[in-house]
Amino acid sequence: MAKRPISATIDKELISWIEKELKDKKKYRNKSHLIETALELLKEGKNG
Repeated sequence: MAKRPISATIDKELISWIEKELKDKKKYRNKSHLIETALELLKEGKNG
């Protein structure tokens, strides 16, 4: 699957949460990986 960059405006509390989650390098490689994982989970929940 080809990936394309996007831009998003995110609430500062969510940014703080993202930065906290990224401290666990075994769970997420970077912000893009975390956001992509979250969107996949949301997508699965909507389809299920």
